[in-house]
Amino acid sequence: MKAKYRRRTLRSVLEEPAIAIPDELERAFRQHHSLVFRTAYRITGNAGDAEDVLQTVFLRLLGRSRSADPLLNFESYLRRAAINAALDVIRARQADQTVPLPEDASDLMPAAPGQADVSGLRQALMRALAQLKSRSAEIFTLRFFEGLSNQEIARTLGISQVLVAVIVHRTRQQFRKELRPYLGGQL
Repeated sequence: MKAKYRRRTLRSVLEEPAIAIPDELERAFRQHHSLVFRTAYRITGNAGDAEDVLQTVFLRLLGRSRSADPLLNFESYLRRAAINAALDVIRARQADQTVPLPEDASDLMPAAPGQADVSGLRQALMRALAQLKSRSAEIFTLRFFEGLSNQEIARTLGISQVLVAVIVHRTRQQFRKELRPYLGGQL
């Protein structure tokens, strides 16, 4: 399925008649598309949204000036771009107050008690993430969804490790308050 997905996404970008894909962009796509998709999927929890984020990120990269920094670290840039685009999707969904329809009619059946709690927790987590400032959301995502250490985040974002630790701590405190009802005070 990954190969089919890759071909479809790349084909949708390549078939645009007015766009000439530079070789370096195609190489970056082939090397890093799974990183962008995986990052977006972890945040949105939805493959369709992750595909949209993937296309958005690479179209933005295509629109960047060719005179941009030649030492651009594609992996770092693409991870950050995927996080920001995925957060935009979540925030837009929150603003629209739309609920995606289930793909399977069995999803319309009442869930088991534990399953309903997990679904509510995920929605609450997405709401809490959408309400964060961009920098806090980015750092939280890098730390807990991508598994980067505070030192790696500081290096990636060009900020101090102490600032990363402070933002992670404050964000966790905020999440504890907002998610406590879903976890029965376990946070």
